[in-house]
Amino acid sequence: MYVSSKEMLLRAKAGKYAVGAFNFENMEMALAIVSAAEECRAPVILQTTPSTVKYASPEMYRAIAYAAAESVSVPVTCHLDHGDSEALCRRCAGAGYSSVMIDGSKEDFEGNIALVSRVTDFCHTAGIPVEAELGKVGGKEDDLIADGDIYTDPAAASEFVMRTGIDSLAVAIGTAHGVYKGTPVLDVDRLCAIAARLAKDGRDLPLVLHGASGLTDAAVKECVSRGICKVNFATELRQAYTAAARNLLGADGEVFDPKKFGKPAMAAVKEQVRYRIGVCGCAGKA
Repeated sequence: MYVSSKEMLLRAKAGKYAVGAFNFENMEMALAIVSAAEECRAPVILQTTPSTVKYASPEMYRAIAYAAAESVSVPVTCHLDHGDSEALCRRCAGAGYSSVMIDGSKEDFEGNIALVSRVTDFCHTAGIPVEAELGKVGGKEDDLIADGDIYTDPAAASEFVMRTGIDSLAVAIGTAHGVYKGTPVLDVDRLCAIAARLAKDGRDLPLVLHGASGLTDAAVKECVSRGICKVNFATELRQAYTAAARNLLGADGEVFDPKKFGKPAMAAVKEQVRYRIGVCGCAGKA
């Protein structure tokens, strides 16, 4: 069933688990994700990035997400991940996305607040929750490249939440987008400090972990235990899908029907999603 992410994440916060947020590139990936969620009885978030919706359109991806959501009984949200402009957030909201992220992390502090506040104002009018990022997650997400050396400051996070009115906050604690080149070292003490400062100031809201593909189970679980309520996975799903399709095509050069390699690709994504749902602790929480 198609729902907003606001109540979903507040339940996760109260229950001390995280909702898995999975990026999808096509119908097959969307179906694999919701099928895994249904079997695990888990809430789930389907996400698209700006480059994904350029490939087709927000309207197309929202239609896929909505149809997939309505095929299962667990809660499903369609979320814009790393929205790179106010205009794109408006378009996705108009297309029927049930949640958006506006990423103003490339701006300075005041510029980030100004951009996020504008998006929050119009999205809240339409009943759409907003995620934003403070600090910079490392690696590359679409056209945004960060070196990962700017971490979220707890005091700045509290001011940011107060002035923007956002519903969830993506924090920078040492994760990176894409493929890790080494073993990431996460600043979990900083995560605790952010959560504690927000709670102390009466601005306690769900926290989000980006760049989770490639993190160990223990690292993800520790972050969840310290306040993370939403965990983003993208790269590992693309890798699973492509590897399965490549294996079949390599084994049988006569295959030309996309459905033939789509099926094993879907199965690979579904298995990865089931695995990550277990790591996030949201199985049975639908």
